[in-house]
Amino acid sequence: MGTMCYNDIIKPKEHDRLEPQELARAIIEAIYDRRGFNILLLDIHSLSAVADYFVISSGNNPLHIRAIAQEVGEKTGALGQGPFRVEGEAEAGWMVMDYGSIVVHIFAPAQRAYYDLEGLWEEAPLVVSLQ
Repeated sequence: MGTMCYNDIIKPKEHDRLEPQELARAIIEAIYDRRGFNILLLDIHSLSAVADYFVISSGNNPLHIRAIAQEVGEKTGALGQGPFRVEGEAEAGWMVMDYGSIVVHIFAPAQRAYYDLEGLWEEAPLVVSLQ
């Protein structure tokens, strides 16, 4: 019997990975479950090589932003699809979770207005909008 390395245990095999639409659905459900609001799913695949989709959401305060990010991480992790990278700080009013094909942005309302991703990506088709 061969040895198994850490990446074989933690990292899902390529054929086990969810389709981006399935992963986006799980992310949006997790945000909604934690009462994130003004949730958008933008299809950016034809506009950027960075990702296929942006999920943008708001949280009321640092505690709420952190709870949303934790729920997203737990739900996607349970599906074997945890984020590759998490950036930002809830205390700064924003967090970004990079899933490769999907980038999740969680903002406090003031930071969301300041960064205005909806305006920057206004050409991206809107797939989902939940208030």
